[in-house]
Amino acid sequence: MPIYEYEHLGDGCQHGKHFELQQSIYSDKFTRCPYCGQEVKRLISLVSVNTPKGNSDLKNMGFTKLVKRDDGVYENVTATGKESRYWDADKPETMPDLKSKISD
Repeated sequence: MPIYEYEHLGDGCQHGKHFELQQSIYSDKFTRCPYCGQEVKRLISLVSVNTPKGNSDLKNMGFTKLVKRDDGVYENVTATGKESRYWDADKPETMPDLKSKISD
């Protein structure tokens, strides 16, 4: 469940001017402080996003990364198992097997 940050519109209470609450994403936002009853507003907080750093991270997460090497020729730098290391646009059999990586 996400943690939401709230700010008192007045001076605040014993929990401070700002406080955090863990609540369901489907819950209504609070308009009053659950501790003192003063009016509050929900703030937009920073989020943490973790992105892969390198080819091995992408490969471990199941992504395919193609790097252009020539006209119509791409290197699959994340090739696994039976996948071809090079993909030639004129040869469909060399295309990465995306169905093995993508599921419904």
